[in-house]
Amino acid sequence: MFRPSAATVPAPLLVLGGVVSVQFGGALAATLVPEIGAGGSVLLRIAISALILVPLVRPQLRGHPRRAWLTVVAFGVALGLMNWSFYSSLGHLPLGVAVTVEFLGPLVLTTVLSRRPLDLVAVLAAAVGVLLISAALTVPFAHLSWIGLAQAAAAGACWAAYILLSGRTGAAFEGLDGLAIALVVSTAVVLPVGLSSGGLWTGEHLLKGLGLAVLSSLLPYSLELLALRRLRAAVFGILLSLEPAVAALAGLLVLDQRLDALQLVGLVLVVLASAIVMGFGKGPEPAAGPEGPGRIEPS
Repeated sequence: MFRPSAATVPAPLLVLGGVVSVQFGGALAATLVPEIGAGGSVLLRIAISALILVPLVRPQLRGHPRRAWLTVVAFGVALGLMNWSFYSSLGHLPLGVAVTVEFLGPLVLTTVLSRRPLDLVAVLAAAVGVLLISAALTVPFAHLSWIGLAQAAAAGACWAAYILLSGRTGAAFEGLDGLAIALVVSTAVVLPVGLSSGGLWTGEHLLKGLGLAVLSSLLPYSLELLALRRLRAAVFGILLSLEPAVAALAGLLVLDQRLDALQLVGLVLVVLASAIVMGFGKGPEPAAGPEGPGRIEPS
C-alpha cells in the first residue's frame, strides 16, 4: 500500500493529495456530525480506518525500542484528540472560525521552526489568507463561544503535535506500521465519547463513516506520513495552508457554498504562500539514513 511508488512522488504532491482528500471528507462529515454528534462521527471515522488498515498492513509489533512505542502512542493520542476537539468545536463555532483557530497550531509551529526570511513571508501570507477565507472577521466576537474557541485551539495544538509525531513515527516504523498502530490507539481514545451515540447509528451512517475513514483518515494520514519522511516540518506546516482553498472548492462542488471577493483574495494569498514553499523557498530534503528516509528536524 503506497510502498512501491510513493518514493518517486514529490513530497509536496503527497501533501496536496492528502489535503484534497481530507477536505472532501470534511464536506461529507458536515452531513454526519449533526445526526450522530462529534464523538460518534470521529469514532466511526477512526475505528473503520483501523479495521481496514491493520489487516492490510499487519504491523510488526516486535523488535521496537521503548522510545518508538512512546512515540507511536503519543501520535495516536494526538490523532484522536485532534479530530474529537475539532468536530466538537463545530457545535459551538461557525466552520470558518473553527478552521481559522485550529490552523493557528501548524502556523505557530512553522513560525517556530523556520529560520529563513522567505519562509516567514510565506507564513504571514498564509495567515492573512486563511483569515480572509474563513470570514472570521465578519463574526462578532461577542457571538463566539469560549468553549468552542478552547476546543478549536486544542485541536490546533494537537495538529502541531501530529505534524511532529507523524514524522518521528514514520522514521521509527516501516511502511505504514506506525499509522496502523496509532489508529488503534486513537480508537481507544475516542471510544468513550463515541459509544454514547451508538444507538443512533443507521446503515447510512455506517456508509458515511466508511467514506470518512477513507477520505479523511486512511488516504491523508498515509500520504502525510510518507511525505514527512522527506519533508521539513516547517515546509509541511505551510503546505497545509492549502486546506482552506481546497475546502472552499469542496464546499462549492459538494455543498454549493460560494466565496465572496475577500475570500478569493485570501485564496490567492494561500496559493502564493504554498508556491513560495514549493518553489523559491524550498530547501533540500533530508537525506536517507540507516534508520529510514530521515527524521524531521527544525530547519
